[in-house]
Parts: sequence; C-alpha cells; structure tokens
Amino acid sequence: MIDTHAHLDFPQLYKDLPEVIQRAKKAGISKIIEIGCSGKRAKKAISIAEKYENVFACIGIHPNDVKEDFDREFQIIKKLASHKKVVAIGECGFDFFYPENATEEKQTYALQQHFFLAEKLNLPLVLHFREAQKQAINFLKKNKPKNFVVHCFSSDLFFAKEIIALKGLISLTGIITFPKAEVLREVVKEIPLSKIMLETDCPFLAPGKFRGKVNEPAFVLEIAKKVAEIKGVSLQNVDEVTTKNAERFFLSR
Repeated sequence: MIDTHAHLDFPQLYKDLPEVIQRAKKAGISKIIEIGCSGKRAKKAISIAEKYENVFACIGIHPNDVKEDFDREFQIIKKLASHKKVVAIGECGFDFFYPENATEEKQTYALQQHFFLAEKLNLPLVLHFREAQKQAINFLKKNKPKNFVVHCFSSDLFFAKEIIALKGLISLTGIITFPKAEVLREVVKEIPLSKIMLETDCPFLAPGKFRGKVNEPAFVLEIAKKVAEIKGVSLQNVDEVTTKNAERFFLSR
C-alpha cells in the first residue's frame, strides 16, 4: 500500500520519524508521499524524501496559506519543483471554510500558478477543495489538468462523478470510518477502485479505531480494510488496485 498524502514534517510525527517510518513498513506501507505545503515545509519535505528511499515529496502552497506574499513564496516552490524526488505539485486548491482566507480571486490565481507549473514539468496536481465544489468544478472544466487527484475526498457522489468524468482520481482518508460519514461511504461503494487512492493526511484524521491518537502512515491499513468492507471485496484486491493507481499517478515518469 501507499500513503499518498502525509505530513511527516509536522512536529507530532517528525519528532519520532524513524519509528513512524518503521511502523509503516511493518504495516505493509511500501511508499509515502510527503506533502510540503509552504516554501519552508517544501524544503523540509524534500529533505525527508532525500533521507528515506521510500518517501517522495509533493510541494505547493496550501490555499489556507495564500497570503500577500504568495508570489515570493511560490518562487521557492518553482525552484524546488525539479528536484528528483518531487513527484507532484500541491496541495493547492480552494478553501472557503475559513472567512479569513484569501478571496476567491486570489485563490484562483494561486491555483492557476500551480497548474501552470505542473503542466510545464509534466507533474500531477494534488488538489484540496473545501466548501468549494462549484469553484472546483469550474476550474477543472476550464483548465482540464492532465493528471490530478482530489485529496481527502469527503464530498458527495455528484462531485465524485464530476471528478472522474474529468479524468481525475479521488483519495480517501480515515473519514470513511467515522460514524456520520454515510454519504462518503456511498461514494466509496459506487466509485470503481480504479479511480481511488488511499491516504492518511496524517497527523490528522486518524481512523475510527485510533480516534484521539496522532494519525500516521501505518494506519492506511485501516482505511484499506474499510474500503474492502464497503465494496465487498478482499483487502488484497484493494491493496493491489490502489497501489497500482498510486504508482501510476506519482511514479510513472
């Protein structure tokens, strides 16, 4: 299995990183995509990827961090994006959950810059959309990115089908194990495995079995088990298909 979205640079995980990596290996997690979502964190993500053979980096500016200095900050991302262990651009996108976030115009500009960089380098886009379904669909239909995933997917079947129609993937987290996530479990049931990847988004969103604890890559196994249960297929099937999806998405170039 592959954890396609982890924040190993966050202090909750970084302080015990060798142990975190070892526990992931024991749980059958063969690779981890580390997300560096600011200029400073992009540098740290790459340094982690350089240290561990099975860790790769994805770098960008999170929409919550689109500030007045975005252009200066994004220059750091552009300089780092050609590094041999950078396999994707992101997470970037729209987030209108917090009223203090940048305006739609500024977030659109920031996302466009990530899109241009990904296209230039032939890298996939890792997208974050929160309270932004309409804006997301409009952007995707207008720009038609060649290779993208909507990470931490927690929306409805309509949005999932729109993403797939636009040739994108969805990535599932421990949210699918939460008691009130029936709408999301319906998405998992209806969407083919060929369009799904798995992620922890650690240190956040620990699966139900570990609620209240720091999430970590080893817990991808619990997400895979839940997908298998919902779809009525074997864990091995979920493992094989989602791993191939992630290999193809991030590591096929």
